[in-house]
Amino acid sequence: MDRLKIAVQKSGRLLDGSLEILKECGIKVPKASGQLKASVDNFPLDLLFLRNSDIPQYVEDGVADIAIIGENILIEQERNVKTIMKLGFSKCKVSLAAPKNSSIQSAKDFEGKKIATSYPVTLQKYLEKVGVNAEIHTISGSVEIAPTIGLADGICDIVSTGNTLFMNGLKEVEVMLKSEAVIAANSSLSKEKQAIFDKLIFRIESVLSAKNSKYVLLNAPKYQLEAITNILPGIKSPTVIPLAKEGWISIHSVINEQKFWDNIDALREAGAEGILIVPIEKMVR
Repeated sequence: MDRLKIAVQKSGRLLDGSLEILKECGIKVPKASGQLKASVDNFPLDLLFLRNSDIPQYVEDGVADIAIIGENILIEQERNVKTIMKLGFSKCKVSLAAPKNSSIQSAKDFEGKKIATSYPVTLQKYLEKVGVNAEIHTISGSVEIAPTIGLADGICDIVSTGNTLFMNGLKEVEVMLKSEAVIAANSSLSKEKQAIFDKLIFRIESVLSAKNSKYVLLNAPKYQLEAITNILPGIKSPTVIPLAKEGWISIHSVINEQKFWDNIDALREAGAEGILIVPIEKMVR
């Protein structure tokens, strides 16, 4: 039987997030310190633990069929792989930064200056986009010390919390790119592997849908049903149950996390009472 090979980062936050979402999909990854490969017993999936920068090449060459990887790495390397979906974790920015006491306030201020980076392709494209001519110094690791040692006037690097910039006397002056973990795939999966991949994507979508939604139960006067259902469309339409109290109903539905408090305020204004919010573990559409 065919098995799908998925590449993940061998250590770090991206690995933790990758294993967590697989766990939420019901996939039991065996624990082993320093492992390079692991086979899953309850799903036709093998994990390859690789250096982040090597993953796009492995997927392009078909050594790995799919990967969970930072979107910024795919953009930088420009490999022939397909980005399938965003996963909502390991969010970061690729930003331009300069010394705090510098007069540099935006990308435009780097005209004629030197920028150190581990992302030369991303940086070059951005500079061309904004019409800035700057000298790019490509280095790997410890990019943030480049201005201190006189190698560059500023840097282009990953920013998560901003603590590293602060500790090195730098300020973020412009966000070039926002990134997060994504699922990427080889452009020519076999029919058998594509079928396995489709099942995995279905599980991931169910997990992500649940994370972005809440189940809501409420009581309301029956005459307010139309007003409330306009606020709570649910997946198709809300569930409506008569209550023992004459003229009252119970309404059950799903609301989006991003619009949560706006919806709650609107429900209260429409006469809803006893609103109960319940987290959703999985949501299968």
